[in-house]
Amino acid sequence: MSEPEALPGTAPAPPVAAVGGPRWSPRGVLRVLWYLLSRGLAALALGSALLVGALRWIDPPVSSFMVRQALVAWRINRAPPYFYHAWVPWGRIPPVLPLAVIAGEDQRFAYHHGFDPVELRQALAAWRRGGTLRGASTITQQTAKNLFLWPGRSWVRKGLEAWFAALMEVLWPKQRILEVYLNIVQFSPSTYGVGAASERYFHRPVDDITLREAALLAAVLPAPGAYRLDRPSARLQRRADWIADQTQRIGGRRYLERL
Repeated sequence: MSEPEALPGTAPAPPVAAVGGPRWSPRGVLRVLWYLLSRGLAALALGSALLVGALRWIDPPVSSFMVRQALVAWRINRAPPYFYHAWVPWGRIPPVLPLAVIAGEDQRFAYHHGFDPVELRQALAAWRRGGTLRGASTITQQTAKNLFLWPGRSWVRKGLEAWFAALMEVLWPKQRILEVYLNIVQFSPSTYGVGAASERYFHRPVDDITLREAALLAAVLPAPGAYRLDRPSARLQRRADWIADQTQRIGGRRYLERL
């Protein structure tokens, strides 16, 4: 049926609007997604910077690794405590402990800015020669991983680790990085920090720890699940001997004055 013609002297009827919402072009959708993504990333960056900045003065009660340990223990119905941890302020930590950890883990800690280019070049060269791509993490990177992230290897985690490590180097003094690391690092599957490790394995407060005991603690850090502090293997003892020797070779207590 044809549409009726307009009466003489009257304006034609306006066209009927199409039913439905506005049409989105692919470019428009991409712009909206980019806007949301950029604002979300900016909020995450600002939030993480504020968190790291606050932890310069506030001692973290737990780390992400401790939370993960507690969840695993709870899921398998293990009786509490799910992990052992006791914060020890920097003033109570004897110099032999940070020295041993630096000697064993990151001897250029006082000189780099969170990333050790020497270790990175050596790891890359070994990989190019056909070896496995070994880790080259600094104490700052390990602090970031243990405090905020999760174990395992992935580019996402490494990227976040680098971001948090950079924030720590900018917002914290070196001494604070080392203090937090010593208090959250894992020494056995359920023991975190030098305070709990000293009490559990040497039966004395961390204030009284000896160089030999500090070297043993530092010796387990590459693999806290593989070594036993209560029954140190010959391999662990040899590594502890090497670390004790290195504490003097890097300068002893004079090294800590550079932090």
